[in-house]
Amino acid sequence: MKPPAVLTTLSGRFTSRLHDERVASWLGIALGASILVSFGTGLVSHFMQQPAGWMQWPSRPVNLYRVTQGVHVIGGVATVPLLLAKMWTVYPKLWEWPPVRSLVHGAQRLLVFVLVGAALFQFVTGVLNIAYWYAFRFFFTTAHYWTAYILVGALVIHVTERWTKVRRTVMTRPQDSVGRRGFLLTVAGASGVIAATTVGEAFTPLARLAVLAPRRPGDGPQGVPVNKSAAATGVGPMARDPGWRLTVTGRVAREVSLSLDDLRALPQHTSRLPISCVEGWSVEASWRGVRLRDVLRMAGVSDDAQVRVESLERYGLYRTSQVAPPHWHDPLTLLALGLNGEPLALDHGYPCRLIAPNRPGVMQTKWVHRLVVS
Repeated sequence: MKPPAVLTTLSGRFTSRLHDERVASWLGIALGASILVSFGTGLVSHFMQQPAGWMQWPSRPVNLYRVTQGVHVIGGVATVPLLLAKMWTVYPKLWEWPPVRSLVHGAQRLLVFVLVGAALFQFVTGVLNIAYWYAFRFFFTTAHYWTAYILVGALVIHVTERWTKVRRTVMTRPQDSVGRRGFLLTVAGASGVIAATTVGEAFTPLARLAVLAPRRPGDGPQGVPVNKSAAATGVGPMARDPGWRLTVTGRVAREVSLSLDDLRALPQHTSRLPISCVEGWSVEASWRGVRLRDVLRMAGVSDDAQVRVESLERYGLYRTSQVAPPHWHDPLTLLALGLNGEPLALDHGYPCRLIAPNRPGVMQTKWVHRLVVS
């Protein structure tokens, strides 16, 4: 059979075999699979933070979010070489002449423009987000979520339109394939190196290799990283106030108000749980404190109640979080007073913070002072 033809261009300058359709097809298959995995794991994160009315996420397995978000972020970063290689392979198509040969061809080119633009937006802003460099004015989470649908929609249409040609191309026995194979292996190797030097942010045994990770297990007070400090939020004076009290109010049989000494006098329990950040890093730690369900039962809360946990932090989208029945009933869910055998550090939420299984780190509210039951 005839080998895949080199992509033709206006000037004929792009003669490398690496610009041919076979290489583009293999890279496209790998890139498409990676995008779909990122899309699926990203939906898990989104709906854990903003569940639809009918959704109730389970509290077990305790490491579910740690795994899905680790795959989302680490896998997404490792996909960057694939995207760049794919774009380099097909960019001679930009110089085809005439640029639009028919309405159908024009629509196809517009779709590719949307696909490439959405992919670049997702990966560039995603990398900036995990590096904590917010060089953009829009809210990353909302933009990232909606652009993901545009990207996947354009990808599905593009694959549907190109699938017959791609299948025929990859099934063709290649000639002079050494260069192609070496190029594809180089791209795969680059992705592998990026994954290997990042995965330690979520997989503690490889933490020493995580030279590209913005956070690593062991960094930070009490061996746990911190994204937002008490100084950054201005809660220090309120958290240190000796008159601090935890109140339980709302749809309760009786309101409860507890001092820090009152909480310490209640039965204490230890939970070994990860703190898992939306930026992909996670670390397992030993948390000690009072079971949330014990405090809620002191207030006579019904079994189907929803609980809003409020922080001393006055501003910010994540100053509160909702705790559904599956989580507050779980014996591992604590109002933590200690971390790794020490009293809770101020930057980790002193005097009291929420820690629960299978929840994003932004929902593990720090500096808790009120529980509102509904």
